[in-house]
Amino acid sequence: MFARRRRVRIETERMFLRPPQHGDYRAWVALRQASAAFLTPWEPSWAPDHLSRRAFTNRVYWASRSIAAETALPLFLFRREDEVLLGAITLDNIRRGPAQAGTLGYWIGAPHARQGYMREAIEAVVHHAFTTLDLSRIEAACLPENAASRGVLEKCGFKYEGVAQSYLQINGRWRNHVLYANLRPDRRGRTEIGAG
Repeated sequence: MFARRRRVRIETERMFLRPPQHGDYRAWVALRQASAAFLTPWEPSWAPDHLSRRAFTNRVYWASRSIAAETALPLFLFRREDEVLLGAITLDNIRRGPAQAGTLGYWIGAPHARQGYMREAIEAVVHHAFTTLDLSRIEAACLPENAASRGVLEKCGFKYEGVAQSYLQINGRWRNHVLYANLRPDRRGRTEIGAG
C-alpha cells in the first residue's frame, strides 16, 4: 500500500516526519550522543558500533526496504521552523490479513523532551496508519516505570491492556513491559463481511 508512496512525508502542526536519509547522519549521531544518558534506561543496549556511519547507513537501507515491503514505517521527526532533528518514531511489525496491526516505537532527544512533540508525532502516525495504511490496531509497550511514555500513550488514546513478562532486553536485562493499544474506532467488533 505504501510501496506506491515511496516518498512518505507526514506533516503536523510543528513538524514534518519522513524516513531517514544518508544526509541525516551527523544530526542523528549528535542527538543520540547528547541524549545517551536520557535514552539508555529505556532502550536495548547500544551495540559497540551503534553510532557509526556504517550502522546508520544500514538503518537507512533497512528503512527503505521496510517501506517498500510494507513491513514498517520508520520516520524521523523534524521541527518545521528550522529542520532540527527531534527524534524518531517507527510503526513496525506491520501485519496484514485478519490482524491489520502494527507496533509503535519512538524516542525523543533529551533537549526536546516534554514539549509535546512526541504526542504530536504519535497522533499523526496513528492517523496515518488508520486512514492511509488501513490498519485497525496499533500496539505499543514500555517499561512500567516509564511514566512519560505511559502518559503520552494514554493522552493519544491508547488503552492499557496488561503486562508482558520479560518482553524485551532493555539496558542489558530482560524486562517486563506494560502493553497498550489504540483501536480504529469504526472497526471495533466489526468485519467487512456481515458487518451490516
